[in-house]
Amino acid sequence: MTVSASAFWLLRGRLGRVSALGRSAVSPLAAPGTAGRAFRGFRSSVLRHDAIIISGTEMAKQIQKEIQRGVESWISLGNGRPHLSIILVGDNPASHTYVRKKIKAAAAVGICSEIILKPKDVSQEELLDITNQLNMDPRVSGILVQLPLPDHVDERTVCNGIAPEKDVDGFHIINIGRLCLDQHSLIPATASAVWEIIKRTGIETFGKNVVVAGRSKNAGMPIAMLLHTDGEHERPGGDATVTIAHRYTPKEQLKIHTLLADVIVVAAGYCRILSRVPCAIHLWDLSSPTRD
Repeated sequence: MTVSASAFWLLRGRLGRVSALGRSAVSPLAAPGTAGRAFRGFRSSVLRHDAIIISGTEMAKQIQKEIQRGVESWISLGNGRPHLSIILVGDNPASHTYVRKKIKAAAAVGICSEIILKPKDVSQEELLDITNQLNMDPRVSGILVQLPLPDHVDERTVCNGIAPEKDVDGFHIINIGRLCLDQHSLIPATASAVWEIIKRTGIETFGKNVVVAGRSKNAGMPIAMLLHTDGEHERPGGDATVTIAHRYTPKEQLKIHTLLADVIVVAAGYCRILSRVPCAIHLWDLSSPTRD
């Protein structure tokens, strides 16, 4: 599991189990004497300026420890060590940086990994041959194709060439379809990180108004799916009323939506979709080279 959210600004809401994150820094917006105080539940009719920053980095460290224990437990039962194969195409500096971080994270939790490096002029057919070989390789537990791919390669076709059960990114059409149907599936990393932070900090979403700023199929859409779906289904959701905004949402309408929102998640592919908004949750999405 990759936790790509680096920090949340919590400007309104209930922060249960904050102690699990260790000491948190208090935002300059916080009222005097509010540090460490348990906040009340969301109230869309009341503007509050209490704020606390929750470190996604500290939470990621805790999750990595849990995964490490899970890996060792899996191996102790006689299973092979999990193995991740990453296909990296071209010389995009950001892609190479991301892959190095993924290799490092895998090693930290006891997962073996390998990089299959291909030139930027590699054909789509060759990439599909590689994914097919990895699909059939019993030692390979997970497959990841680092995006973006060159323009002559159709990313969707390549992602769908990965076996759904080995699709680490959760981009295969079957995994996306199961996500939309509230069924268990591999979930895209950014959406999984947002959902994990919300659950671990005790942020209430049941019946709340949530605005997701961003509509990408890899981040904004799956985040919205997780937040609005039924909490009693096979894959429980957040039972929230979700509005998706994007770059073409009129500014005056965006302002109305955000002022009515109990929770705001910013996961857009460009900067400054929102100015500072009181009473919101602000996510820095680091899943793409452009920081939001």
